[in-house]
Order: sequence, then C-alpha cells, then structure tokens
Amino acid sequence: MRRLAARIAPLVSLGALALSPGLRAQPLTYRLDPTHSFVFFEIDHFGTSTIRGRFGPVTGEIEVDRAARRARAQVRIPTASVSLGFPAFDARAREGDLLDSAARAEAFFVAESIEFDANRVGEARGELTLRGTSRPLALRALRFNCYLNPLFRRQVCGGDFEAQLLRSDFGMTFGLPFVGDRVRLLIQVEAIKDDPPPAE
Repeated sequence: MRRLAARIAPLVSLGALALSPGLRAQPLTYRLDPTHSFVFFEIDHFGTSTIRGRFGPVTGEIEVDRAARRARAQVRIPTASVSLGFPAFDARAREGDLLDSAARAEAFFVAESIEFDANRVGEARGELTLRGTSRPLALRALRFNCYLNPLFRRQVCGGDFEAQLLRSDFGMTFGLPFVGDRVRLLIQVEAIKDDPPPAE
C-alpha cells in the first residue's frame, strides 16, 4: 500500500513540469490514451431540449518544450464515430450536408499555442479543420493535472476543455434555424508520456 501511495503521490500540473528546474531540456511527447480521450458536443433542438453526442476515441500527440515554456498539440477526430444515441441519427449526421464522413473521414485540431497560467494550463489556441474548412478555435481548460500512473509506470497528463463554434462556418447548415448553429464542445483527454517505463 505504501509503495502504491508513493507512486501516486507526485500530482503536478503541466505548467509546473514546464517550469521545474533540473529536468531534461529536450521536448517531451505525450500520446493521447484512446480509452480516455473523447469529444462531446451539445446543440439546441427547437429551443426545447439539447442534442448531445460524442466523437471518439480520438488520437493525437502533445509535445511539451519545458525549456521554451511552450507546448503544441495535434488531435485527430474520426467523423464516422459520431454517436447521438440512435443509429438513424448517427447515419444522418454522417451524410454529405453534415459531417460528410465518406469524403472527410477525419477532423483535425492543431494547437501551436498552449497558454500556461502560473502552474496551470489556461487555454489552447489553434485551428480546427472540419469538412475541409479550417477556422480558429480556442479550448479553455476547465481542469488539468499530471500524475504518475501506477499501472503504466509512466507520467499521464490530461484534463477537460471547453470550446464553442458555429457549425455554419464549416458549411453545415442543414436544420437551421430550428436546430442550433452554435455548438458547445467538451473535450476529455488524457495523454501518456512517450517513453519506456522505469526499470524495477
């Protein structure tokens, strides 16, 4: 029990890692854990209820340059993975006037600027490419933390992020104005440090 507690104890944020002295200066890579990385969305439906769904699992990488106090992220979202809780709705969402999944199998988010607010991650600013159209998108961190996973024996960083977009900006106008234009995104990600586990 004490050994397990000792492994779980070092709970530090990504910002603290970036600023800690004595650590390796070269950039570190973290790969998204598909079992804990999903994109959820919410859209108004006729002003009565909220349509909710999700994409995922999503894949990607986060690169942290501690010496430069910078980080970047790449996230790949499989559009055909959309789930609205009802197969007919899922199939409709994949059609050409919405996600166009047959022609556009993936959406991409690339953040070249991740803001460190003291010892916390504040905002990830980048570009979302959906249906072949790219628009700026900022993800606000609702929470973020890093810890030493006792099973992987590797460092894991992750958190919850929030953003909003207009689907019409990406050519998805079907159902307007009865189905809302504004989409709320909730992004759940966890990423595992890309290096071998320590020896026993």
